[in-house]
Amino acid sequence: MQPLPPGAAAFGLMGDVPYSTSEAQRLDVLIDDLNAADLAFIAHVGDITSGRGPCTDEWFGARKQQFARIRHPFILLPGDNDWVDCHRSGFDPMERLAKWRAVFCNPQVSFVVEKQKSEYCEHVRWKFGGTLFVALNVQGSNNNLGRTPAMDAEYEERMRAVFAWIDGSEKIFREQNLQGMVLLMQANPFVTPRSGPSGFSGILQKLRALGVAYPGKVLLVNGDTHTYRDDEPIPGLRRIEVPGSPLVSWLRGAEVSGKLAIRPAASR
Repeated sequence: MQPLPPGAAAFGLMGDVPYSTSEAQRLDVLIDDLNAADLAFIAHVGDITSGRGPCTDEWFGARKQQFARIRHPFILLPGDNDWVDCHRSGFDPMERLAKWRAVFCNPQVSFVVEKQKSEYCEHVRWKFGGTLFVALNVQGSNNNLGRTPAMDAEYEERMRAVFAWIDGSEKIFREQNLQGMVLLMQANPFVTPRSGPSGFSGILQKLRALGVAYPGKVLLVNGDTHTYRDDEPIPGLRRIEVPGSPLVSWLRGAEVSGKLAIRPAASR
């Protein structure tokens, strides 16, 4: 990896891994690489199993043990494969989300500024230098919209919490005159659904407004479509997509001259 400028602190980003036992084994090797790096934190944007599972308690427990090997503060978001898509292997999505929260919420990390005061314990935010990082439960598979009436109701309630969390974070960003704000989510919101209404129309509207209000200062980090991207899909909004399965890899980020430099790091 290219050395950082003197005094620059680094962090890690990853997602969409592991999807299989073999990827879990490669992830163990990658964790050794992460532990050898000097990082302030690591954020995983979700999907710790494939779209066909396993969604079992045993798989969640094994991932909990595996992530516990990471010596750095670690933030994990839920991904659609971890709950939304678990109906494909015979599970109830809402029960799996509750299980995910029981296993993975309440990270013991010193930099978490705040957790949303609701059942959405995955909604956390923290400051790193002059940047506010904001974790959001926005999902692939059309954000859980359009499958059943019960899931549509879940979508509506969750997105109200998402928008409230973004609005509160924007207020902190503005009032504290921070240099940047990073929104992290599993979904690639630029994916068009095959049919029916898009589960991303509301979040896209919010992202467009942020791009207009704070051009060049808001960064979206997403996973879901497994292709490394560093682009500007909306005017004023930078987007980083983390690579994913079958790659087992991570991105290294750092604040350099008041801006975030994010580049691919090791793969296994």
